[in-house]
Amino acid sequence: MQHRLVHSLLAGLTLAVLPAAAQTNSVEKPARTGTALEQIRDEGLNHSEVMATLAHLTETIGPRLTGSPGLKRANDWTREQLEDWGLTNAHLEAWGPFGRGWSVKRFSAQIVEPRQISLIGYPAAWSPGLDYPVVADVVYLDSRTNNDLEQYKGKLKGAIVLAGGAPRETPPWFEPLSIRLSETNLLTLANAGESRGFGGGGLPIGFNRGPGMGPRPQRGPGAGAGPGGGTNGTRRPIPGGGRGRPGGRLLSFAASEGAAAVITPSSTGDGGSFVVAQATVPPREGQTFGSFTNPVRVWSTNAPAIPPQITLAVEDYNHLVRMAGEGQKLKMMLDLQVQFHGEDLMAYNTVAELPGTDKKDEIVMLGAHLDSWHAGTGATDNGVGAAVTMEAMRILKALNLKPRRTIRLALWSGEEQGLLGSRAYVASHFGYYTNSPVETPKVLPPKVLSPKDAADKTVADKAGGVEEPRTNSSSSRHLVKLAEYEKLSAYFNLDNGAGRVRGVYLQGNEGVRSLFRRWLEPFRDLDADTLTASSTGSTDHISFDSIGIPAFQFIQDPLDYSVRTHHTNQDLLDRVPPEDARQASVILAAFAWDAANADARLPRRTVD
Repeated sequence: MQHRLVHSLLAGLTLAVLPAAAQTNSVEKPARTGTALEQIRDEGLNHSEVMATLAHLTETIGPRLTGSPGLKRANDWTREQLEDWGLTNAHLEAWGPFGRGWSVKRFSAQIVEPRQISLIGYPAAWSPGLDYPVVADVVYLDSRTNNDLEQYKGKLKGAIVLAGGAPRETPPWFEPLSIRLSETNLLTLANAGESRGFGGGGLPIGFNRGPGMGPRPQRGPGAGAGPGGGTNGTRRPIPGGGRGRPGGRLLSFAASEGAAAVITPSSTGDGGSFVVAQATVPPREGQTFGSFTNPVRVWSTNAPAIPPQITLAVEDYNHLVRMAGEGQKLKMMLDLQVQFHGEDLMAYNTVAELPGTDKKDEIVMLGAHLDSWHAGTGATDNGVGAAVTMEAMRILKALNLKPRRTIRLALWSGEEQGLLGSRAYVASHFGYYTNSPVETPKVLPPKVLSPKDAADKTVADKAGGVEEPRTNSSSSRHLVKLAEYEKLSAYFNLDNGAGRVRGVYLQGNEGVRSLFRRWLEPFRDLDADTLTASSTGSTDHISFDSIGIPAFQFIQDPLDYSVRTHHTNQDLLDRVPPEDARQASVILAAFAWDAANADARLPRRTVD
């Protein structure tokens, strides 16, 4: 593996300057002593490989948009790495079909008249490209009503259209960008009652960040408080949603008028940090955004033609709008070359196991999502979660520990598009909802694919998928439990940024409180000792929790996740503190070990 080669080279350089005795001692590991938890702690804190794994995922492989070649490379590499560490049953499990993949081949944008201005931005995912670089007039589409559009008829052909509305205010920041949870914050969480209303970024909706850490100031009408924020700076946005996407009315008009490209500002963020998600597909005739069901997804093979769509950092967008408002005639040079990938419409989860002993037919699962958005390298969302859960498995295997239950790792795809990979996996392995207890919707069994078959479209297309669990509130809603439902004891997820673990959200399951209290006790000195009855959402544990399987997300220090890195171009390796990743790896490994060796499976709450 490439990152192992780097380690070997570095080790060789170090050994070359050491005396022979020191060289011998440096490569010999002392005999393992202490309890399993003490060994886990020593391996994870003193012999960690988590940052090497994360660096390979984010900087060698890079962005991992669902369906893209980058994600497929990550699937293949993680499977190979887990197998290389000695884990068993390492495979890719197909789900879908998802749809077209997409990648950027080349992008640049700058103003060339009346003077040169370099621009910070990136294309929206699944945006079409241009046939060739263009230099075109920039037109600010200042429209609040349909009547306002009349003045632009016949003026947009071949133009680059600013379609994100008036400039968004960017007031100064008077609080630190990055924080750790204070004792007051943790006490608030510990005292919170059960809540099924989900916040994001690891904090419940409305959570007060503590003295001097209150909600971020609003950044314009309808804007969130930071690059991953919502109304109060702690909620995660709907993927691709928000002010930064072109409205259906303006997009449809620009497309019908023959605009060369449509540009909008980042919905949140400032200081060069910007959010970019997926391109917008306008509603069908007679429909409006939010009012229609079964919309065509931009990654679908039957998606309609749309103009190229670019997101700019808010300061650059504001700058151009103000210049246009002053009557300046702007010309932009835009180069956007993209590639759609339709040779394999399936998507894949990476799965591997550490076999159990006397209870090997029962399962404990760890998981994190492997996919990311594309403007950064997906380090905090959620390369670090994938690397930490992989490291937890590496620790257990490196120590040659023998759990009673089988410990299974899953790295999900399609999380950013709606938990698609984990939902499909849960519906295939554990259970799903049907609207009728009599008629069961057909569920195609998952197919384990070899690397060769995974690359073969004919084979992959036959790998099968599942109907999405139907979850309406009808009285006939019924949970169909599959064979593995009773075998899965618990699922543990990590996807709240790069901060260290501070405790666990109980998801309203009070039956696990005393267990988790004991399991956290050895890590109080590592700042992990808080349990809250509150629930958190927006990530893959919900796929398990929704059908009654004990599934948990960890409380993590926010750092700068909700205000700088979440879904932004700043989601980079530099934003991940190594000491936090090492601490999280130890706690994930310990929780998996404790759950796998418990006398009984974890208590469940009633859902059906």
